[in-house]
Amino acid sequence: NPVIKQAADKGVVVVAVDQAVSAPEAYVLTNDQVEYARLGAKWLFDKLGGKGSVIEQRGIDGVPADADRHQGFSEVAKSYPDIKVTSVFTGWALNKTAQTTKDLLASGKPIDGVWTSGIDSAVVDAFKSAGKPFVPVVGADNNGFFGQLVRYKSEGLSGAGVSNPPAVGAAGLGLALQVLAKKEVPHVVKVTPIVWDSEKDL
Repeated sequence: NPVIKQAADKGVVVVAVDQAVSAPEAYVLTNDQVEYARLGAKWLFDKLGGKGSVIEQRGIDGVPADADRHQGFSEVAKSYPDIKVTSVFTGWALNKTAQTTKDLLASGKPIDGVWTSGIDSAVVDAFKSAGKPFVPVVGADNNGFFGQLVRYKSEGLSGAGVSNPPAVGAAGLGLALQVLAKKEVPHVVKVTPIVWDSEKDL
């Protein structure tokens, strides 16, 4: 925040894209990360009939988007007392997510469903390579994960993709250009996510 203030004091327009910041001088254009997690968590908990053991694959500890997503996930979890959650950090890295999932599968811990903070294909790959039956997986709206949902549907994979469009980058640039053109724009713009259910929408 102090760095953003220094930039703003020098007349530099600062637009935070995809991850919200609290500096009042900044413009923020982001996906609603709290809602992103809420939607995916509700889909998963309902899919499991409100009970079971779920892995929450988080991103990077201390990053705003991770904190927001964890908040949304936790808010929904409070309404499902029979869902048991194990949280792990993946660093939003494919290799770390794959290893974390393999370790969890090897531990013998019950896993009835997995909510991911967007590193979804690595989770599916880990189940596949371990020869374990698929469980419902929540991920993002990316080609790799959607391709798996279609490819492995006949093998029992079901999942939900929550929108987190990369187009926010272009939208952020558009917002910056509007500010530079002295147009009136809101300081915070949130994109509302939606859910694609593999059994209904793919």
